[in-house]
Amino acid sequence: MEPPTGRSPAAVSASRILFLIRHGRSDQSSNDLLDTPRGPQWDPPLDDVGREQAELLGRRLVLMERPATVYSSPLRRARQTIAPFADASGIEVTYDDDLMEAHIGRWENMSFEDILASDPELVGLVRSQRAIWHRAPGGEAVDAFRKRVHDAIESILKRHAVGDVFVVAHGGVINAYLGPLLLVENEMFFLPENSSLNSVEVEGSKRRVRFLNDVLHLSDPQLFQP
Repeated sequence: MEPPTGRSPAAVSASRILFLIRHGRSDQSSNDLLDTPRGPQWDPPLDDVGREQAELLGRRLVLMERPATVYSSPLRRARQTIAPFADASGIEVTYDDDLMEAHIGRWENMSFEDILASDPELVGLVRSQRAIWHRAPGGEAVDAFRKRVHDAIESILKRHAVGDVFVVAHGGVINAYLGPLLLVENEMFFLPENSSLNSVEVEGSKRRVRFLNDVLHLSDPQLFQP
């Protein structure tokens, strides 16, 4: 499938595209299954690799059709990921708290090691590549998290009814929106790559997932040189 570097006028008139973009790699390197939103230690900046990913992503996005709007999680790793594109294009980014990751109750500000030590069953789940955040005492339930994310993104699409939309967020958020569209019950059914584009065609009330985990700007950056 061709990368989303542009679309024909006919395609634009028939539908528009929602691009769900995961943030670049951050200093939070403990575990992608716990990409948590709250507390100072869980709001890390991009690391050197993440900053390079953000620059390469920005070069790609500038060459695409100009979006109607850009929304982002307010956390630093998301803000820094979209910053190169925003600076180059002059497009204003709107920050929405509902695009942050799931709240994890009493696990907030705990280290990953301490979380695993609090419940022996968690180790087995992590070893089998299962998400564990929904087991957090006092945390956000899967259904509530999915509803929050769905309502936030659908509200953005409703407010901006013409043109493509960029949403920069987190792996759990992307899973929370796409899972119900694909009829997947598992709350974390795939791991979006850092700075990846995940695309949904929007036509009226219809939603069709186009592709997942597109990182062509990382694997073939020469394609997006100005």
